[in-house]
Amino acid sequence: MSIWSRIADALAALRQGETLGDVFDRLRTPPEQTAGFAIAVIALGAKMAKADGQVTRDEVAAFREVFHIPPAEERNAARIFDLARTDIAGYEGYAARIAKMFGDRKEPLSDLLEGLFHIAAADGEYHPAEEAFLHRVSEIFGLPERTFRALQARYAPGAPPDPYEVLGVSPDVSDEALRRAWRAQVRESHPDRMIARGVPEEAVKLATARLAAINHAYEEAMALRGRG
Repeated sequence: MSIWSRIADALAALRQGETLGDVFDRLRTPPEQTAGFAIAVIALGAKMAKADGQVTRDEVAAFREVFHIPPAEERNAARIFDLARTDIAGYEGYAARIAKMFGDRKEPLSDLLEGLFHIAAADGEYHPAEEAFLHRVSEIFGLPERTFRALQARYAPGAPPDPYEVLGVSPDVSDEALRRAWRAQVRESHPDRMIARGVPEEAVKLATARLAAINHAYEEAMALRGRG
């Protein structure tokens, strides 16, 4: 069964009176979690768009970059987006049930947060309401503060990102520790690893941007040390 078939099943359940929160509670086994990941990005993306009061063309385009949607499935994706945007349930409840869906596995939650950062920064602005939204989601997901800071360093428009923040290390680490951190992030960003932990194939475009940022940060950090 394809991811979009699973999403269609979820929409059928919504028509029978289930809420999106109910859907997240059901999508807890590995095959279903790929659909859960997709629905989570759409639903939390809709809530975040509501947080800053507007949905721009850039944000919509960024969503398409994070997640490939076949033309035939655009209506289903739009329906989930509209349901989440108009649902009176708060985003914190969504985030809590999404965190429960993945259990103790933090890697896919970090991937999901990264997709939301990509959407938030797409219009060249980083609204304070978006920052508060993303930080609260990160807390609910149980992610380390360093993970949030690393993503913020990469995606927040404005000042150039601190290479050490991007790599999740302090500036005083040794060259070898810096290299280990870089290699670990490169390894975790491989599309096969992302798919294995529940990220749909349609969303692994995130890996390309992540690898570019990680490699650039490592090169910059080494250059700052006179090792470039």
